[in-house]
Amino acid sequence: MTIQRRHFLASALAGSILGASIATPLRAIEPIARKGPPRFRLSLAAYSYRKYLDLKKPTMTLEEFVELAASMNLDAVEPTAYYFADTSAAYLTRLRGLCTRLGLDVSGGAVGNNFCHADPAKLRSEIEAVKAWIERYALLGAKTIRIFAGSVSKGDDETAARTRCVAAIEEACDHAGKHGIYLALENHGGITSTPEQLLGIVKSVRHAWFGVNLDTGNFHGADPYADLARLAPYAVNVQLKTEIQPAGQPKIEADLARLMRLLRDAGYRGYVALEYEA
Repeated sequence: MTIQRRHFLASALAGSILGASIATPLRAIEPIARKGPPRFRLSLAAYSYRKYLDLKKPTMTLEEFVELAASMNLDAVEPTAYYFADTSAAYLTRLRGLCTRLGLDVSGGAVGNNFCHADPAKLRSEIEAVKAWIERYALLGAKTIRIFAGSVSKGDDETAARTRCVAAIEEACDHAGKHGIYLALENHGGITSTPEQLLGIVKSVRHAWFGVNLDTGNFHGADPYADLARLAPYAVNVQLKTEIQPAGQPKIEADLARLMRLLRDAGYRGYVALEYEA
């Protein structure tokens, strides 16, 4: 898929969308009570340009990605962790400055963590890696960081994996809260494959700086839209996909109007980041 095609899709998405109490610590989060009418701000995930940003053979820099997003008249960017060749404070500060000059927020970031590890050393490494990226994204002025739960290790069971995951999320949220950043758990396979699994974790995590990153393409039940609607009230960030795949069916074009409607029904106010994978 060409850059021009992605540019067109992002611009079309902008037109489609624009037309259309924080919980206390030590309590499981509740659906977010938002004041004011629903409001969407448009962001672009760097993952959409993974072919060009891949550090193995890059043909685009993060600066060029930011400039491209600005040319689309978007509100923000999500510079995914995978594409940083330089993570020094000096570089992160320069990149934030570029975003500011171009009128773009850094809506958030993403790290590819696995909080299900049964091996204590591996789990500790994952937690510390997330903490390090919290500090980096804080320098960029990010509002949220989308995190993953992970998958059950061979020989382990989901209940034990979920318990470790919840504890790891709470520890990471302690660090994120110090920097004013929400950690947003994405429905991303593994132990978050179904709405029931994700809700089980959401209702177990007790932290004010925690929420859901609602990925519109990652539920694959009989009615993905209904599944998304169940989690939308907990969302602090939305990752919008152009395709959706109900159970037993091939991928089909997502009904953007229906997605926007379910977000409005949930009173969602925040960033909607296009993550193009089609």
